[in-house]
Amino acid sequence: MSKSQTETKSTQGMRRWVVKAGSNMVLSGGPLLLRTWMQQVAQLRREHNIEVIWVTSGAIASAADRVPSARVKKNRTLSEKQALSAIGQPMVMDLYNLALNATGLLGAQILLTYDDIADDQRRRNFQNTVEQLLAWDVTPVLNENDAVATEEIKFGDNDSLSARVAWVTRAERLLILTDVAGLYDSDPRKNPDAQRVTNLKRVTQELLDSTDKGSGSSRGTGGMYSKLSAAQLAAEHGVETWLVQGDVPSVLLQVANNADVGTRIDAMRRRSEK
Repeated sequence: MSKSQTETKSTQGMRRWVVKAGSNMVLSGGPLLLRTWMQQVAQLRREHNIEVIWVTSGAIASAADRVPSARVKKNRTLSEKQALSAIGQPMVMDLYNLALNATGLLGAQILLTYDDIADDQRRRNFQNTVEQLLAWDVTPVLNENDAVATEEIKFGDNDSLSARVAWVTRAERLLILTDVAGLYDSDPRKNPDAQRVTNLKRVTQELLDSTDKGSGSSRGTGGMYSKLSAAQLAAEHGVETWLVQGDVPSVLLQVANNADVGTRIDAMRRRSEK
């Protein structure tokens, strides 16, 4: 058996999660919130035998806050978005590296385009890279490669990207960190009696049709619609999804303990072991 095969097999006993953090959470929470997240990532591996693949947004929003001419512009061209992504991507990774290093962890950046998942050979290359990083106890930090992606081949948002990553890396759970406490039975901003949905058996088309498609924050492209769509995709491939508020104390550890936090969306079928 080769050295790489031995190293990859060392993670077989681990449970695997994909965690996605949106632009608003990353930028509003800043270094302190990212550090608490990475502390929990270390604790998940140490105490719960859970390894984490991290998906992050925030590149374009980070750069827009620093480039005066792009700060207030709403309808940006594709080339402007790509240029902002090229500026912002190292900014975001710097934040994660500081948080990881402060926790004694090492991170690795992976930038993906749609073809990296759709093409069989490129998907296998991606899978092999992730497996090797996890075998080395390195935390993969993923984002869409917006600097080269075009409108026609983009994932659409990192909620969709995280669901596909969870599928192809055979994750047990997908956690989407948002700025609300989960899914509600009505809009809590309009209805003070709205109740949080603690467990959703299935994301139906009726539910998607009734969800506002334009409810994302000013910094991000995703809203509850994109999160439910991602959960639907993950469920189809045997991955359970949790929608949780990212700045709740120890939220990742609470999910590990199956606490009553956020909204848990069941997988539709058992994941194939092939």
